[in-house]
Amino acid sequence: MATGRGRLLLQHWRGLQALHWPPGGVGAAPGLAGEAPGPAGFRKRPGTIYAGTATLKQCARRGRHYKQPSADHPASLESMPSEILLKIFSYLDAVTLLCTGCVNRRFYHLANDNFIWIRIYSTAFSPKRSNWQVNSAEKTAVSMNLLSVEDKEAGYWKKEYITKQRASVKAALARVLKPVNPYTGLPVKTKETLSKTNIFSFSFSRLSGLGWVIILKEKNGKEYIMQHIDLLINDSSVTIIWYGRNWPQLATLSTLDLCGVTPVFMDRSKPPSKNGPRWLSLIAKYNLSNLTESTMIGWDRLIRIFCLHPGLLVGLWKREEELAFVMANLHFHHLVEKSTLGSATVPYELPPHTPLLDDNPEYGLHGYQLHVDMHSGGVFYLCGTFRNLFTKKGSIENGYVKLVVVRFKNNTEHLPLIGKVGLSWRTDLFSGCIKSCSIMDITLLDEYGKPFWCLSSPVCMRSSVPSDGPNFLGQTYCVDYVDSEGKVHVELVWIKETEEYFIVSLVLYLKIAKINHWFGTAY
Repeated sequence: MATGRGRLLLQHWRGLQALHWPPGGVGAAPGLAGEAPGPAGFRKRPGTIYAGTATLKQCARRGRHYKQPSADHPASLESMPSEILLKIFSYLDAVTLLCTGCVNRRFYHLANDNFIWIRIYSTAFSPKRSNWQVNSAEKTAVSMNLLSVEDKEAGYWKKEYITKQRASVKAALARVLKPVNPYTGLPVKTKETLSKTNIFSFSFSRLSGLGWVIILKEKNGKEYIMQHIDLLINDSSVTIIWYGRNWPQLATLSTLDLCGVTPVFMDRSKPPSKNGPRWLSLIAKYNLSNLTESTMIGWDRLIRIFCLHPGLLVGLWKREEELAFVMANLHFHHLVEKSTLGSATVPYELPPHTPLLDDNPEYGLHGYQLHVDMHSGGVFYLCGTFRNLFTKKGSIENGYVKLVVVRFKNNTEHLPLIGKVGLSWRTDLFSGCIKSCSIMDITLLDEYGKPFWCLSSPVCMRSSVPSDGPNFLGQTYCVDYVDSEGKVHVELVWIKETEEYFIVSLVLYLKIAKINHWFGTAY
């Protein structure tokens, strides 16, 4: 053992002399020369190749030469030769290595070294054996990997490691989301998972470190990334809130990206690093030039609120016309997949839909189930489930199929809204409630109990002219929602004596194109 260490010291010292290292310079740091070689290794032994050769050549081509320290330029980590930096980097784990690569361009290229990353890859994904025996197939695979290191471009094994890690995340998510609630059609563990999720807590079954960010982009390309401040878990949706004092000026902003964020690497043995590398999954992109009178849905004495589809609420201070808060409303349907399996620029793409068999196409839609919530700030004004909904084939008008849920003429179907309806908001300094506004969640299941149309969006009640039907003693209001898959129309009456709203009509309009795509029909 002593002879081996002596030979190592001698080889290392000769290497430093070849670099013309001055006495007492950075090479005098204790531990590096006398310790056993790192996993990547710089000494040559049977079956081992010198690590970092391709990376060193790459750095040399870029003119990254070692400069001797002097009085004007004292020794630092940046001034070390590439060989020594690679030796140091070989002791780092994957998370730290990725962070190191963000320091500067030189560190980025060194941290891409294939010899370092193939060691990390092999440690993480090599078959675990309970004995010391390794079969010939495994020996051959390891040898082929080592021989292929120099043939691959720098960073190849880093990409392979990240790809394999993301694949394991997808497999874990598939297991978590597999059980489905027969009554809601949604994964059983979604609400439980989100309610236990914390950006700095960890449990694989809790989607380790899942959070959400908004990326505000200026017209000149500058970006601001903001982590969510608050989170409200509802029956079928989640409300995510951002506020603070350091918003960029609205006039300089062009777009807002809503992204899910998770740690790149998930390790059961320890919680994710607070400042570790994160994976962004684009959920939706919004154009902030659409904050106009046409998208404004309410106001109070301090702020005005704007609704941008899908599901985004933007609050602006009345006086300064600057951002006060941002609120995103996301339905549980495919929420976890959208928040984790996309990329920073491309949203998660839903798997291809296999058309379901419509056993009675001549009779139209039947056996549908609707769950509707109206809420804000954790307070629910309406929570209703309607079963056995149907419509005849003849109920097609202007490209929509009309599905009536609550009828004017049937008083027994009319529903009250509980409490004083209003949309609660708050920032770090102020809070308030905007009357007649709320969040509406719609979950429509088809005859097989599968989610057909799901949404979560801010809505507001507006004064309207009474529709054809019974004459009600009170002011009438309506709530309307429209997207690419359908429309929702709700009519309400304000009963002054009891000071409450009653829903006297609720109708869904489903796009014919959506129905034909879902069932493979040709209505």
